[in-house]
Amino acid sequence: MKIIVFLSVVIAIVAVLTSILLIRRVKKQIAEMTDALVDVKNGNGNRRILSATNELIAPLAYEINEIVVSYESRLSIVRQAEETNRQLMTSLSHDVRTPLTTLIGYLDAAHKGLVTGKDRDDYIEIARRKAHDLKEYIDVLFDWFKLNSNEFALEIHPIEAAELTRNILIDWIPIFEDKQVDYDIDILEQPVRVRLDTDSYMRIINNLIQNVIAHSHADKIKIALSKQGNNMRLLLADNGVGIEKEDLKHIFERLYKCDKGRSEKGSGLGLSIVHQLVEKMGGSITVESLPGKGTEFMLFFPLEI
Repeated sequence: MKIIVFLSVVIAIVAVLTSILLIRRVKKQIAEMTDALVDVKNGNGNRRILSATNELIAPLAYEINEIVVSYESRLSIVRQAEETNRQLMTSLSHDVRTPLTTLIGYLDAAHKGLVTGKDRDDYIEIARRKAHDLKEYIDVLFDWFKLNSNEFALEIHPIEAAELTRNILIDWIPIFEDKQVDYDIDILEQPVRVRLDTDSYMRIINNLIQNVIAHSHADKIKIALSKQGNNMRLLLADNGVGIEKEDLKHIFERLYKCDKGRSEKGSGLGLSIVHQLVEKMGGSITVESLPGKGTEFMLFFPLEI
């Protein structure tokens, strides 16, 4: 009987000591967690809470670490968006104010009679071109802001893409001829039904062609629409100056402008808008290019079954 009592006391003492040690360990870990969370709150998103898998607070530590990782990821997106908006405002200031100032200068000169005859006509023509350039830039900005707003929504429905593509390209033929760009348009004769947003599809084609006209210095362009497996395939290729391999990796990024093969004119948003619209409609887009040889864009959209 005495032995049983003695063992019971020993067990109780061991249990109490174990509990005290466990409580101290948990308190220490909670203090470490508090310190880590304060560190994270002060901006150190790389701080993590270390805990062995067999420890009591391990599930809590792992959950907090996941929350910190998620928080840092979202914060990084916010910072990137802020930097993009800052760059956009800088670009907007330069790309809108400069042509607008020039436009006003030419119109004032013509209005005040500072130039007459043919010179006056030339000034008005230059002002007209500047106005069109400014409108194109503002249209791209409007599309970008609209695309990245929470209110943006596509109206995707089945359409016959072959005929729609022909109708879009008809308006470009006079421009090709005016710019002395040889064009090869090859569109499948049979109907090609896909699910698209009509306005977005039109914007995609217009942006890609405008990119060729403005930046590639090409004198030949090929546009082909066909079926490939379960997809509609749209090819747009030119024989222009091409794009360097390093630039090619960033071609769809917002505000990115290549050092070679592109003029300073442009917002750096056109191809980013194309990429976003293609993905939002369930398609994909790839680009291949060789400097001095030309560039090829390839788009795929699932066929309507």
